[in-house]
Amino acid sequence: MGCEPPRRLERALGEMYGDAAAADWLAGLPGLTERALTAGDGLTAERVAAPGGRSSLVVLVRRADGTPAALKIAPPAARPDLERAALEHWNGWGAVRTLDASEAGASGSGASGPGTSEPGADDAAGGLLLERLHHEVSLRSLPEAKALLEAAGTVRRLWVEPPAGHGFDTVAERTARQSTGMRAAAEADPELAPLVEAALAARAELVEGASELLLLHGNFRQSKVLSGERAPWLTVGPEPLVGERAYDLARLVRDRAEDLIAASGGPVTARRRVKKLAESLEVDQARLHGWTLFRAVESGTRALAEGRRQMGEVNLEFAGWL
Repeated sequence: MGCEPPRRLERALGEMYGDAAAADWLAGLPGLTERALTAGDGLTAERVAAPGGRSSLVVLVRRADGTPAALKIAPPAARPDLERAALEHWNGWGAVRTLDASEAGASGSGASGPGTSEPGADDAAGGLLLERLHHEVSLRSLPEAKALLEAAGTVRRLWVEPPAGHGFDTVAERTARQSTGMRAAAEADPELAPLVEAALAARAELVEGASELLLLHGNFRQSKVLSGERAPWLTVGPEPLVGERAYDLARLVRDRAEDLIAASGGPVTARRRVKKLAESLEVDQARLHGWTLFRAVESGTRALAEGRRQMGEVNLEFAGWL
């Protein structure tokens, strides 16, 4: 079976890592996939999940006993080792369950560090064998109110004490690195400076006053919650770190931002969503507001830097409402 990467993945990797680095990793992807398929107890590939995500190839497979599964191949820079560690710690509680690691062709913990800029920084296969969910059915398929309700119930399960001796970033560490790119964006385009300065000021205050150190998903939103057999809804694709719940919830506030932009009452709806989610999950509203502002500005400036102008403008307009 051919395992051609979806065009969406090729385009996204080029935006994130540069065309040359992305092309290098994609050139080796057939070999990585073949190695992962043949490494353990006989996986049979069915098809590539399409349109797929922006950071990995997902191949729908069957195990030797006929059980359906999903094989995820990600660049080392995406830190599949940390994704595996978080999923194994959750052990299926609110999240997709990992299956036998040996069958996924995992090559140990040699993945490159979080500052790596290229997807092919080493030869780690980055194979994750996961229980198969219904990848075509996410919370985005539900009406907004129902989707937010289900999302809140799901993310609540993920907020647990991190494992001892973990290698996850803290919120302070990750956002400090992100701040560098935000400052560069403001220097390149002075019109962005007021928003960037407001976001960085909010971050400084939030980091200084942080008190929680829980395991967080890191990129939680409606499209990361898929329909399953074992449970109605399960989370996928964490970018795990440790910190406060308000940071994790902030990305969910911005879900379907393009719809809010198109609606006349977008700003009011956005602020109401902050209040509603904070109350339903017992998170401090001011802290959720601050992290939502920071994460919207960070996403917007990063999207502009990657050439995704429409997405950048949507996120920055949303941030302006806050």
